[in-house]
Amino acid sequence: MTSTVDNKSEVVQSGTTISIDAMGGDLGPAAVVAGIVRVVQKNKKIHFLLHGQQKQLQELVAKRQSLKGRVTIIDSLEVIKMEDKPSHVVRHGKATSMWSAIDSVRDGDASVCVSCGNTGALMAISMVRLRKLNGVNRPAIAILWPSSNPMGFNVMLDVGADVRADPKDLLQYALMGVSYARNGLGIAKPRVGLLNVGTEEHKGRSELKEAYAKIEHCQLDANFVFEGFVEGGDIPGSKVDVIITDGFTGNVALKTAEGTASLIGYLLREAFRFSPLSKLASILAFTSLNRFKMRIDPRRVNGGVFLGLNGTVVKSHGSADATGIEAAIKLAFELSKNDFLQKVAARVAYAGAIDNDVYDDAN
Repeated sequence: MTSTVDNKSEVVQSGTTISIDAMGGDLGPAAVVAGIVRVVQKNKKIHFLLHGQQKQLQELVAKRQSLKGRVTIIDSLEVIKMEDKPSHVVRHGKATSMWSAIDSVRDGDASVCVSCGNTGALMAISMVRLRKLNGVNRPAIAILWPSSNPMGFNVMLDVGADVRADPKDLLQYALMGVSYARNGLGIAKPRVGLLNVGTEEHKGRSELKEAYAKIEHCQLDANFVFEGFVEGGDIPGSKVDVIITDGFTGNVALKTAEGTASLIGYLLREAFRFSPLSKLASILAFTSLNRFKMRIDPRRVNGGVFLGLNGTVVKSHGSADATGIEAAIKLAFELSKNDFLQKVAARVAYAGAIDNDVYDDAN
């Protein structure tokens, strides 16, 4: 029912091939396989390289008739745990499913890698095996943030790949974010904002002011609109489509939003349990509450994209269920279909040229 190979170079498939680390998530490979099933029922153009412990994966795949001929299992004995340090994984992780999944992209057997595993380890292995794009100093993680924009989401980066970012990094983030908004969300002319403590041009650290000038300088040639500085309240708003910040700030904002969303859900449940009348109100509002839940459901936007590497990697949330896995795979497919990596590489090269122009102008 499933072909199993040890040599990844032997895998040749027509259409889009996506490499999946089956062992990294909190819910295990069963959730990953269930997510793949949801995808193959809707999309007949994807083949999967499923990396993990062969016996366990064979049993899961064999139970799903829809996966016949759609999955190639690549045996990987070891698994990276969430608590494993990236430095240790880089030295000792060659036999793991995550390493194998990334190598499939490196070797050209797959166009995108998807993993629910340890974020730090995934970035470290990706940088070692795929290497950074020429001209990239620091890769970034870009996410889709629920917003009041017509598309329903904003792009935000960086959210944790590197805690630091200098003006040149922020310029690269802006151009890569623009490419992601175009190819991931279909926004022809994205609006970009640089996250700061205020919208006035005189506010913020010196590197933000320098990045402001660099991003503003290239907006016409790169076909986007720079809206200047934005504040935290604009992240889920409709003022911009792409929010640029350093990894430290972005990660704190992301974790704060996740905690706030959980709190809102808890408070709503408590409010509707308060009295018999409130319980009745919850029944009457059931449809609207379900619509609200769907609107802010993080599983629907599951998938952070590693930008600035010689290969596309989608990081799924560690606790992702079948719905979350499906969302991450759909995102990976869209990026592959639109030749996203080549477009990002062109953006990075352009950023280098623009940055040199800005430097020459200033001197």
